[in-house]
Amino acid sequence: MQVVLYTVITLATVAGMEFVAWAAHKYLMHGVLWVWHEDHHRPHHDKDGFFEKNDLFFLVFAIPSAASYIIGLNVAGWFWLTFVGIGISIYGAIYFLIHDVYIHRRFSWFKQLDSSYSRGILRAHGHHHAVTEKDGAESFGLLVVAKKYFGKRSQWTSQPETKA
Repeated sequence: MQVVLYTVITLATVAGMEFVAWAAHKYLMHGVLWVWHEDHHRPHHDKDGFFEKNDLFFLVFAIPSAASYIIGLNVAGWFWLTFVGIGISIYGAIYFLIHDVYIHRRFSWFKQLDSSYSRGILRAHGHHHAVTEKDGAESFGLLVVAKKYFGKRSQWTSQPETKA
């Protein structure tokens, strides 16, 4: 029974992280921490080197994950928190593979995923990056994107931003 509980905790954390990441992206990255995120919205030819200040957000999410492992493995009665840490780590790996490898091509591990879902993610993220300023962007999620991005670009302006 514990295996089921720990699996549910892990999967719920992975799913919940999409919404944590959405809120962090909208309210922190495009808010008070824009100074870290701004260089991510600049065209690649303006960047100085491989790393961006935006990469600091790795730490923002790695610290709670690491703390969950440390507390879960060392404090009696808190072992379940280990699986929260695992869920955050899994979401981080998914985010890295989709965002940094697939969308932004920071590594050339796989170049072409071709499905309606992968095209929707690319369209939504591209639309988000069309705005290079702190304000005015939409589509802050990574894995959950508005239905309009699965249609033709000409339909985007006529549809409000709603979650898929």
